[in-house]
Amino acid sequence: MECWKQDRRTLIAPTLQSSSSPPLPTKPLVLPHSLRHNRRMSEILQFVHRGAAQITPRIVRGVHKKLPFLKMSFTQIQAPNYPHLVEQLEFLANVVEDFAEGAEDDLPYVTLAGAAFALIYAHRQKDLIPDFVPEFGHADESAVVRAVLIEHEKVFAGYASRHHLNWPKMTVNP
Repeated sequence: MECWKQDRRTLIAPTLQSSSSPPLPTKPLVLPHSLRHNRRMSEILQFVHRGAAQITPRIVRGVHKKLPFLKMSFTQIQAPNYPHLVEQLEFLANVVEDFAEGAEDDLPYVTLAGAAFALIYAHRQKDLIPDFVPEFGHADESAVVRAVLIEHEKVFAGYASRHHLNWPKMTVNP
């Protein structure tokens, strides 16, 4: 395996910098604030995509069984810096519940998997930022939930409309 990596480096390295191309920068690239935000969101989206890809129908059924407990635990979240988090988690829980019960079986599975992953992540005891950290404890949960909501905005907006929910109120300036 090491030989393959070494051979691959020698094959790729000359293509990265040939004698006719300008030298590669040696300092780290500093991105403007707006691009750094997009890059972070991209990393969160990649994290969500990897997590959602692991969600199987069996896991969805397990989440569905635990929804009453999850909904109750979400109401206990104290996150004044993320005022919409509890409402957004409840929304995603309702999406999973309606799909599992057949009321919304036309939802794309990728959307359902994203919602289920966000619910699982929000309930985890060990996550990227421990929940007990003042002011930032729920930043990671909020970021994962927002990434799912943004990624599947059209589907969720349609769901909210069918269920007479105020989609803009839930998603604007959370």
